[in-house]
Amino acid sequence: MSNVRFGESPGGLVAYLSGEIDHHSAQMLRQEIDARLQARMPDTLTLDLGGVSFMDSSGIGLILGRARRMNALEGRLVVQHPPRQIQKMLDLARVSYI
Repeated sequence: MSNVRFGESPGGLVAYLSGEIDHHSAQMLRQEIDARLQARMPDTLTLDLGGVSFMDSSGIGLILGRARRMNALEGRLVVQHPPRQIQKMLDLARVSYI
């Protein structure tokens, strides 16, 4: 099971993701994040992966889709705090993170 809670940063929105991100949960997370993006229209969306215990390729799709959405809004996406096992997957997909 996965969860997302939101916070704010100057000019931005932070989505704190936790739990397991798989095919089913990625769809729910996408809907929640996109609804918040639509309401706020931030300059920056930060996806904080610090609480994620598992992520499959659906998580990569979630990240890449949010990157495309932010690009369409002329904003930017930041991915931060991925656990080590998820860093390897992000590296393979060429997703940068901090």
